[in-house]
Amino acid sequence: MATGCAAASAGENGAKKVAAVVPYISPVNGARDLTPGVPIRIGSANGALTAVTVTAKGVAVPGVFSADRTRWRSVRPMLADTEYSVTATTASGSARSTFTTLKPKSTFSIDQIVPNKDISGLTVGVGMPIMVSFDKEITDRVSVERNLFVQASRPVEGAWHWFDNKTIAYRPKTFWPPRTSVRFTARLSGVRGADGMYGMKDFVRDFKIGRSQISTASVVTHMMKIKRDGKLIRSVPISAGKGGVMKYHTTSGVHLAMSREPVTVMTSPDAGPGSPGYYSQTVYNTVRISNSGEYVHSAPWSVGSQGNSNVSHGCVNISPANAKWFIDNTLIGDPIIVTGSPRMLEPLNGWGHWQQSWPDWLKWSRLREAETDSM
Repeated sequence: MATGCAAASAGENGAKKVAAVVPYISPVNGARDLTPGVPIRIGSANGALTAVTVTAKGVAVPGVFSADRTRWRSVRPMLADTEYSVTATTASGSARSTFTTLKPKSTFSIDQIVPNKDISGLTVGVGMPIMVSFDKEITDRVSVERNLFVQASRPVEGAWHWFDNKTIAYRPKTFWPPRTSVRFTARLSGVRGADGMYGMKDFVRDFKIGRSQISTASVVTHMMKIKRDGKLIRSVPISAGKGGVMKYHTTSGVHLAMSREPVTVMTSPDAGPGSPGYYSQTVYNTVRISNSGEYVHSAPWSVGSQGNSNVSHGCVNISPANAKWFIDNTLIGDPIIVTGSPRMLEPLNGWGHWQQSWPDWLKWSRLREAETDSM
């Protein structure tokens, strides 16, 4: 009587032969000019992976296994202009693969990250945004933004905001919690920034949020109240912009301390020497609060007006003693809120990021809001 085909062949001792389990690797062996920015994937259909080794330029590439060890994935995408070597094994088989990513037509990098040690120091105020400027125009904003990571030692809700193709900033929905440690990571190696343009370098910046100090200056009451960690610690008489024309009003809104300058030479922005309205004056102990020439600074000539009238060209005048105290006790990124003026601070005037509502801020994020990772 004829028999059907056997499901598996038998050896001399009658035991069934089991086919070797060979892992599959993506990308495939021998591939060239691969697009960076995608992960390496390894899998096994009928058995666990016992070992995976991936190297790039002699350095091990980290990855993670699935819970059942049938899949492996590189932690980060492939880099540009890099050769990868992969060996993957199961209990009964193995596979190897070598492949290379493309050499980009052009590259991009980061020009500047603020806060930094030179501009702001690495302990900053609760209003401090993270500001990043690139050296090339970024057209693939989604790819870049999804590779910018913010970690904080306390829960923070925040988002990135593109001001233009070379400038992006991160701020929380509300001011940072005081005494929070923050790490910013730009994982840009292998990330597409534009057609044929890829990042080649990662960046990390660690900084700390200091105590909360928020100053509120009223151009109506001519007083500035300074609160530290919610408690009033100083009341300072001020003289703000005299008005008359809009440029001589101090701008209302949430300013941030941008710099601390022992000496500043202030000149009229729209009148040269010999012209009506021209002035050039050396002032001391100044804290810049906008890009339109507004400072909180020592003004011994207006002490008699401080606390009762506005006589400045737009700055916040305070006495020499108060100015010395203010510059010594201010962190870059401290909020300085001005109220009562008909002229509003523009969001792009200095670090006026807090002038935008949270919904407006999110309009210029490609990924919208996300919880900041914990450290």
